[in-house]
Amino acid sequence: MASRFWGQGDSDSDDDLEEIESEQGSDSEKSEAGDGERGGAKNRYLNDLDSDDSDTEKTRVIRSLKDKRNDEMKATADQMHNATKINDWLSLHESFDKLNKQLEKVVRVNESTKIPNMYITTLVLLEDFLADTVAKETKTKMSSSNSKALNAMKQKLKKNNKQYEDLIQKCRENPASFEEVVAGEEDPDSGESSDSDGEDVDPDNMPRSESDESGKEDDEGEEGGAWEKKLSKKDKIMDKQFLKAPSEITWDIVDRKLKEIVASRGKKGTGRIERVEQLTFLTRVAKTPAQKLEILFHVISAQFDVNPSLLGHMPTNVWKKCVDNMLLVLDILQQYPNIVVDTSVEPDEKETQKGADYDRTIHVTGDLVAFLERIDSDFIKSLQGSDPYTKDYVQRLRDEPLFLVVAQNVQDYQERVGNFKAAAKVALRHVELVYYKPQEVYDSMRKLAEQTEVSMDNGDTEAGEEHQAADDNKGPPPFVVIPEVVPRKPTFPQSNRALMDDLMSLIYKYGDERTKARAMLCHIYHYAISDEFSVARDMLLMSRLQDGVQLMDIPSQILFNRAMAQLGLCAFRAGLIAEAHSCLSELYSTGRVKELLAQGVQQSRYHEKTPEQERIERRRMMPYHMHINLEHLEATHLVCAMLIEVPNMAASTFDKRRPMSKTFRRLLEMSERQTFVGPPETVRDHVLAATRALIKGGHEKAFSIINSLDTWKLLRNKDHILEMLKLKIKEDALRTYLFSYPSCYESLSLDQLTTMFDLSEQEVHGIVSKMMMHAELHASWDQLTSCIIFRNVDQTRLQGLLFQMADRISVLVESNERAYEARTGAALEGLPTKRRGDGQDSSGLGKWQENFLSSQGGRRGGGRFGYAGRGSGRGGGGYQNDRSGQGNRGGYGGGGGSRFQDGRARSQSGRGDGSARMVSLSRPGRD
Repeated sequence: MASRFWGQGDSDSDDDLEEIESEQGSDSEKSEAGDGERGGAKNRYLNDLDSDDSDTEKTRVIRSLKDKRNDEMKATADQMHNATKINDWLSLHESFDKLNKQLEKVVRVNESTKIPNMYITTLVLLEDFLADTVAKETKTKMSSSNSKALNAMKQKLKKNNKQYEDLIQKCRENPASFEEVVAGEEDPDSGESSDSDGEDVDPDNMPRSESDESGKEDDEGEEGGAWEKKLSKKDKIMDKQFLKAPSEITWDIVDRKLKEIVASRGKKGTGRIERVEQLTFLTRVAKTPAQKLEILFHVISAQFDVNPSLLGHMPTNVWKKCVDNMLLVLDILQQYPNIVVDTSVEPDEKETQKGADYDRTIHVTGDLVAFLERIDSDFIKSLQGSDPYTKDYVQRLRDEPLFLVVAQNVQDYQERVGNFKAAAKVALRHVELVYYKPQEVYDSMRKLAEQTEVSMDNGDTEAGEEHQAADDNKGPPPFVVIPEVVPRKPTFPQSNRALMDDLMSLIYKYGDERTKARAMLCHIYHYAISDEFSVARDMLLMSRLQDGVQLMDIPSQILFNRAMAQLGLCAFRAGLIAEAHSCLSELYSTGRVKELLAQGVQQSRYHEKTPEQERIERRRMMPYHMHINLEHLEATHLVCAMLIEVPNMAASTFDKRRPMSKTFRRLLEMSERQTFVGPPETVRDHVLAATRALIKGGHEKAFSIINSLDTWKLLRNKDHILEMLKLKIKEDALRTYLFSYPSCYESLSLDQLTTMFDLSEQEVHGIVSKMMMHAELHASWDQLTSCIIFRNVDQTRLQGLLFQMADRISVLVESNERAYEARTGAALEGLPTKRRGDGQDSSGLGKWQENFLSSQGGRRGGGRFGYAGRGSGRGGGGYQNDRSGQGNRGGYGGGGGSRFQDGRARSQSGRGDGSARMVSLSRPGRD
């Protein structure tokens, strides 16, 4: 091993090894003799036991795997030979199957296609014995089982021997040569001596004997210095390597060995852990800081190669060692500023030979950002592969500050050398570990980092010193000593908002397009979980990420969906029901919420996924601690759909309006078709039961059913949100009542409405006035009596048919426009062209979006308003049926304004409810 490690030219290694063994043996014999004299005086009755132990130790032989397989085949062949003497065909049949299985193992171990001669001689023996048995006609004297085995052996042996006809023929012609070779294969002493003389033994792959493993117990029980540990052969070879004088190790020797180890990567028989250990040893004997840095880069790459599978991850201890190596790399770069890590410049072959006193720049090939990204990916993979309900997951999650330390140091180094583009990539990795954490979780992470530091100072220091001492014993002290310069503890600001702002400013200034887009989505997500809906909404609309999300990579699309889900939850907590529904509707229109949020793999009955597709999807899964609670998300979506759809269904009694939420409408229809409706169990059952109660006017029962959901416990301000939800249910119950029963009244008192729905007079007056202004309720106020005077004008059949025709024409116009744009890439009527991704339709802006754009001057003149724009609407606020027969088009106040000031009543959902595209929040307005 010494000659193989340091080069093939070391001819004195074998002689030195023999001298070490002889010296070690003589010393051990002397010590055993002295101890025997003392032991005899102490206890003479233990002599027999000691002699027995020594006899067992002498007879113990360590055999290689190759010898074991050959011996197993020889034993089976001997067993078959014995079975032929007693005419036991049942045993021959079983042994023959066993022999064929052992043949495969022997060929694999020998790493050769040559068939062992022992196997051929056994086949010849079986052929001859079978022929003799058939010739003697002893089958009639056999038992039934033995006779069946004989018949089976006839067929198997004939079929099997066709493959080896040539070898069998050679064996019959010259059986002596085959027997001589078999005898040579069976000689274990010659094989061992040839192995020991022919090549060096790898100490890392040498098996340990029981005496080696029991050495520790012997050391613990010894008292004084009389006993001496007997070193194994592996320990002797390792000592021979490590005791080499530093003056004998030159830069050329280390460089030559480095190239040799690097060239062995991927070759058959090369152990990955062995490569890591060899390269780690080279870091100790590196002659210059630049050479040590170069070897460290190879060590990190070799540690990444420990796990070759894409689905697997590095072991945790290897990952931590990789982090330590990265910190050591940063220490070298901090202490020696003239060493530059770069991939664009090809350094000279002897560039790393320049020592620490060299003043000019030294170029070393390496990519710190790529290493950091791989460390982060392995950390995420380890979380994906762990069970989130075990302590291992929590324990692994506690290693997150270690990565943050490396990320902060790498970012500081990139900023120091002026590579701000790489610093932006590192900042994005930092952001992706922080953006989903609320302030409470962020504070817990800061405390965890502090506790980790304190525990290291108190208790773990001893363990660390022991581990360091064990590493030091594996080799000589480092020739180039690097002190710890960069910090080993992450620094956190007091608030996560300050940390996010610092990182975002760097990314927005120096990042590329993908980095900026992902950082923007993380920023939107962070504002959403901080209950700042208006800021998050404005940021999303001004960035226009929803227009190009189809062109992004799949991880970015998943991040976009997560941001939209959190934006919808934030809008719901703020009481903006229509905005929350518009954010969540397209997520639930596809029926693949888990897949779109990367929180699970859903199986479809219409589409079967290949194993490769399932593996790819599982690699995209988010770790469990980053999941969005799907029950809470579903409850929010269904409650918003209920509050919007129930008044819409009541208003569509006379004019057939399109459903605002097709998904919710389908669920309600399925529920109504059920013969027996049991008590609610799931979130969907609770919301549908509340919907049935709300349609009948039971707002108290509807709220009690919604309030019984357990998902509201996840909210921080639960009481405030439930009060808001109770008020919304009352308001929608009032609107539903006025939509459903206007023909039953000529006038209705304000006091009666306040009593029925438990609302104040101001709230009832405001709701009814809005309905009057938007022509939803054909009535007027009597200010003297505070009553509502209804004007019941029935719609004629002709008017109803005209409204249906106008609705269908508007659908046809929009379908033609989409088809024309998809075919030609240009818009009709001189409208600006717009590129869309596959499957992206022309759904319009939501109410809250168009209000924002109109306030910013985004629209000039009347456009088609509503989430899907139901009519041509060239001068009005969208198409609206009018039961009074007036045929009014557009909302209150002429063109340009939304039809409802609360942005809720009749904003249409996008036409792509059933599509499988990603969530598209808006499209640009048309001038």
